[in-house]
Amino acid sequence: MPSPILVTGGAGFIGSHLVRRLLDQGETVRVLELPRARVGHLPLDWIELVRGDIRDRDAVARAVRGCREVYHLAANPQLWTQRRGLFRQVNHLGAVHVLEAALAAGVRRVLHTSTESILTRAVQTSPIAEDQQVTLRDVVGPYCRSKYLAERHAFRLARAGAPVVIVNPTLPIGPGDWGRSPPTQLVLDFCRGKRREYLDADLNLIDVRDVAEGMVRAMERGRPGRRYLLGHENFSIRDLFLLLARLTGLPEPRWRVPYPVALAAAYVSEWWADVFTHQIPAATVTGVKLTRRRMHFDPRRSLEELGLHPRPAAESLAEAIRWFRSVGWL
Repeated sequence: MPSPILVTGGAGFIGSHLVRRLLDQGETVRVLELPRARVGHLPLDWIELVRGDIRDRDAVARAVRGCREVYHLAANPQLWTQRRGLFRQVNHLGAVHVLEAALAAGVRRVLHTSTESILTRAVQTSPIAEDQQVTLRDVVGPYCRSKYLAERHAFRLARAGAPVVIVNPTLPIGPGDWGRSPPTQLVLDFCRGKRREYLDADLNLIDVRDVAEGMVRAMERGRPGRRYLLGHENFSIRDLFLLLARLTGLPEPRWRVPYPVALAAAYVSEWWADVFTHQIPAATVTGVKLTRRRMHFDPRRSLEELGLHPRPAAESLAEAIRWFRSVGWL
C-alpha cells in the first residue's frame, strides 16, 4: 500500500471534494479533522480519519507521520467568530504547525491553501493577478490578516528551499457545502428570497471541483514558492443575483444598499451576535469592508500553467441549487 496523503480540513467544502478527487486517482488518503466535525458526508470506508486540532502540535505531528504529501486546508473560513483570537490560533498558528510538522516528517511536498481575499488593496486599477504584492496594512479584518500571516510563513519556508506550493482559491461554488461557507450562504439566501438587496461589489467564482483539481495539479506540477490563483469568472453581486434570478425564476434584485448603511448594519449585526445570538451574523464587518475593494481577478497564468479549464459558473450555480433542493434546504 502506498504511503498516505494527508488532507487537513478534509471534511470542509473544498476538502471533501479534494478527498474524492484523490481517491479517484487511487491514492491512500488520511484526513485530519476536529473531534466534533461532521464527517458523515465523507467516504469513511475508503479513508483513514484522524481526529485532532491543528492548534495541537502533537496531534499534527501524529497526523503527518508516514505521509508522503500534505494538503493543508484546515481553517476557520467564516468572516466572524465570537472569539476573535481564534482566527490567529487556527488560521495562522495552526498553519505554522502543519507546515513545520510536515517538513520535519520529510514529506515530498506540502500544498498550503491561502485565499484570494488577502490580495486586495485599497486602490486597485487593474485585475488582480498571482504576483500581486500586498502588505499586512493592506489586509482587511482578522480573518484576512490571519490568512496573510500564514501565507507569508509558507513563502518564507519556500524561499529557504522547502517544497511548499501555495494556492489561493477565489470563491468556491457548487454542490456539497454542508458547512455553508460565505459564498454558498449568499447563494442560498437569494434562493430563499432573503436577498433582494445588493452592494456594489465584485467577486470571482470557480467550481469547487475545479479548485480540487487545481490543487492536485499544483501539487504535481506547481513550482515551490509560487502562488497559484485558482479562480475563474468575475461578477458583480448584482450580475450574480440576475443570473440566480434566471436560474430560479425568482424576482431580480430590487435595490442597491449604500456602503455606509451596509457597514452600520454589519456593526449592529456583529454586536447582536456577540451579545445575544452567538451565531454567525447576516452581515459581517470584514465582508462589507471587502466590498470596497476591487475583487476582479486574472488567473490566466495559473490556469494555463496547471492546464486547468474550469466549467462555467452558471453550470456550477445550477448544480448547487439542485443540491440545495435534494438536501431539503429549498
